[in-house]
Amino acid sequence: MTTSVGLDVGFDLDMTLADTRTGIAAVYDELSRRLDVEIDSQAIIARLGPPLELEMANWVPEEQVPAAVLLFREIYPDLAVPATTAMAGAHEAVEAVRAAGGRVIVVTGKNVHDARRTVSWLGLKVDEVVGSVFGAAKGAALTSFGAAAYVGDHVADIEAARAGGAISVTVATGPYTVGELRDHGADVALGDLTEFATWFGDWRQV
Repeated sequence: MTTSVGLDVGFDLDMTLADTRTGIAAVYDELSRRLDVEIDSQAIIARLGPPLELEMANWVPEEQVPAAVLLFREIYPDLAVPATTAMAGAHEAVEAVRAAGGRVIVVTGKNVHDARRTVSWLGLKVDEVVGSVFGAAKGAALTSFGAAAYVGDHVADIEAARAGGAISVTVATGPYTVGELRDHGADVALGDLTEFATWFGDWRQV
C-alpha cells in the first residue's frame, strides 16, 4: 500500500484508544496486597498518563520502586489486559486513518510488551507500537514515523505532538476537559474519539 503524505497519525494508548482503568486498578490492588502497602488505586486511575515509575514512587520507598515496577509488570498481562476495553470510537478512528491510506503508530508511556498485548487484545490494526516514552520524549518516535498528527488525552501529549512536529489532537477522555486541553495549547480538542473521523475527514481535505 502506498502511504499518502501527511496522513500518518500517532495515538496515545491509555484513555485515548484503550480504557485501562479497571485493569490497572486491579493490578494496583493486587500489588497492595502482595507488598502489604496502602495504594489508592482509584486515585491512580483518575490521573493516568505519567510513567509507572513516577506513580509507584508515591506508594513505596524509592529503593523499592524498581522491584515494585517489576512485580506490577509481572501481574499486568494476566490481570489487566483482559479487563481492558476499547474507548468509544477507537476502532473507527484507526480505520479512518487506514481507509485514507495513512498509517497508524501507537506511542505510549506503557512498556512496549504490554502495549502490544493491549493493542492485540483490542484488535486494533496499527502499523507500529512504541512504548516507555512520555511527554516530549515521544517526539522522536513521531518524527521517525512521519506522523502528521498525534492524538492523546493528556497535556503531556500536547508536548509530544510539538516535539514531533505534529498537529496536537486531544480527546477529553482522560484527566482534562476540552477547555483545559485548549488552554494548554492543543490544536484540536475533541470530546472523544467518536468525533475523530469527522475531524480527520475535514482536515485531510485542507
